[in-house]
Amino acid sequence: MITDQVTTIVKNEISPYIHEGYIAVDLTAGNGNDTCFLAEKIGVKGKVYAFDVQAIAIEETKKKLEDKHLEDRVLLVHDGHENIDKYIKEKIHVAMLNLGYLPSGDKTIITRPKTTICAIRKVIKLLEIGGVLSIIVYYGHAGGQQEKDSVEEVLQNLDEKKIDVMTISYPNRKSSAPIIYLLYKRGNLDDF
Repeated sequence: MITDQVTTIVKNEISPYIHEGYIAVDLTAGNGNDTCFLAEKIGVKGKVYAFDVQAIAIEETKKKLEDKHLEDRVLLVHDGHENIDKYIKEKIHVAMLNLGYLPSGDKTIITRPKTTICAIRKVIKLLEIGGVLSIIVYYGHAGGQQEKDSVEEVLQNLDEKKIDVMTISYPNRKSSAPIIYLLYKRGNLDDF
């Protein structure tokens, strides 16, 4: 399944940037898979913040964390990712963002360009130099193409001397296959 392949690629790409004691963020907790991945990687001395607007996503993530005995490393935040700066004041090392809808949930509840762009900008400011942000854009639903276009516009205009942006896509797919963006911060973006 392409979703599994995409998440495996992202985890493989960002794993070298996650170490014991780091601060990590899952901007869309969803079913809890990325939150658990981050919690395992940062170890007992690290901290993961996991955001979601849906109570069901927070509950599902909480259950998975408890099953793996990782709940003490994670702060679950039932709020939109655009409000990240209300909860996190310290620098972060890695963040993951999956756009679209909760696969097992209400498919009318989707991420939106305005809040997504706000979250991306705030995460970039909070990222340590050397930190990484992964974004997976699932856009084969109503509103998805608009969000994809908005994300691409922001990423294309980032200062190449301060942040590297890499794209991984499936150009031979006829359907709206997900696109991966990886952002590597190399310098402070003071005017961002």
